[in-house]
Amino acid sequence: MYGWNTGTCFENAIALSVTVLAMRGGLTLAVVVLVASLALGRWSKKEELNRKSFPQGFIFGTASSAYQNEGAAAEGGRGPSVWDTFTHDSPGGNLRGGVNQEGITYYNNLINELLSNGLQPFITLFHWDSPQALEDEYGGFLSPNIVDDFRDFANTCFKEFGDRVKHWITLNEPLTYSTNGYATGEFAPGRCSKREDGKCSAGNSATEPYIVSHHLLLAHAAAVKIYREKYQASQNGKIGITFGVVWMVPLSASKSDENAAHRLLDFTLGWYMEPLVRGKYPFSMRSLVGDRLPSFTKEQAHMVKGSFDFIGLNYYTALYATDLPLSNSHRKTYVTDANVTITAWRNGIAIGRQAASRWLFIYPQGFRDLLVYFKERYQSPIIYITENGVDEFNNKTTTLEEALRDDMRIDFYREHLTWLHKAIREGVDVRGYFAWTLLDNFEWSDGYTVRFGINYVDFDNGLKRYPKHSAHWFKKFLKGYRHISKSM
Repeated sequence: MYGWNTGTCFENAIALSVTVLAMRGGLTLAVVVLVASLALGRWSKKEELNRKSFPQGFIFGTASSAYQNEGAAAEGGRGPSVWDTFTHDSPGGNLRGGVNQEGITYYNNLINELLSNGLQPFITLFHWDSPQALEDEYGGFLSPNIVDDFRDFANTCFKEFGDRVKHWITLNEPLTYSTNGYATGEFAPGRCSKREDGKCSAGNSATEPYIVSHHLLLAHAAAVKIYREKYQASQNGKIGITFGVVWMVPLSASKSDENAAHRLLDFTLGWYMEPLVRGKYPFSMRSLVGDRLPSFTKEQAHMVKGSFDFIGLNYYTALYATDLPLSNSHRKTYVTDANVTITAWRNGIAIGRQAASRWLFIYPQGFRDLLVYFKERYQSPIIYITENGVDEFNNKTTTLEEALRDDMRIDFYREHLTWLHKAIREGVDVRGYFAWTLLDNFEWSDGYTVRFGINYVDFDNGLKRYPKHSAHWFKKFLKGYRHISKSM
């Protein structure tokens, strides 16, 4: 997860000399399967949903990410990203370093191939792999310098590919990048407050996540501004941003736990959506974080507010939230600033079946609840589901035949599409759905220990690919079959 949409632009993106400009892998091109479904059809509980159950023009696709799939880290003129450094512990970035023409050619060929096969690319510009060169030069997203470099990178992408790409996503899951990279240190660049366990050698979990997210929002808005001013009218495309959201369920029926759930949604979703919709951070964050939370100038607020045509939403799981009384004893850190404790368990029972990843508990109803929350709180934006999926362990003793039999994944997609269908019928403006993910891949801090793909990749035998049962299920779903058995 945490990836692109089966289309990808430059996930690696950010510095021109790294991605497109310096690396072939930066594009999170989201490849979408363009669908022209029939009108929203009538559906009873006795009939299984299929493509025809969704509105006319609804798009189905799969999602992927350049860094997680492409490899070739030192080929095609590509420069290292923070993940190359973070994961391998070894050792451009902007227009001043020049544009990597080999990278441009690679993605031109990829986009053309997608279009020739009837696939519509949704391209993500930044999927966490910022250029190591900019990290070394000025601290990457810790510095406001990143805003102009990201704008220039985006400008190059719009100029080179915008005649064929009609859907752009500036950032994928800024929350994950800011918190896992700068609050807990689990992801690149691996920064957090120094602790006794020596996990992070540098960082400040009380300030850096907020600084990084602030610059991410400004970089996003700067990219949208230049797209709207120079390209949108002639290229006739749309631009948005993607958020990964864990739905929060109050642990109890108490008012304090209900408030805690809403407060944590402010700290994870409202952190970005409030500035995009209202031009300022949520009141709860301003109250609890104080002067550690950056503020927008009047000009910045104007640029950020309304800087999206659509919202991408990645949904995987839900958790219980309970109020944590305010205390001055704990160290200041983003992780505790909301004064909320989260758990997957209530009275000894999990909120849903746990998948392979320790954080992923299957809770399909949360999908609908989150979508309705979006509609009611954020002025009913156009939404694309840019990631939704589940993983299984990469068990080396499992036979290929057993690995392809992923009936649990079929159940996951069936149930989530059912709740998505319900949300659409309730008036949520969802225009498309991307399954995570097309292929088994490198899953960030989990490496190759888990598999999210609907297609199996044999990492020990030339990367051969085999469709899993879930791939066959989707094929029948898209062809419009209404009755699909669990075993294929």
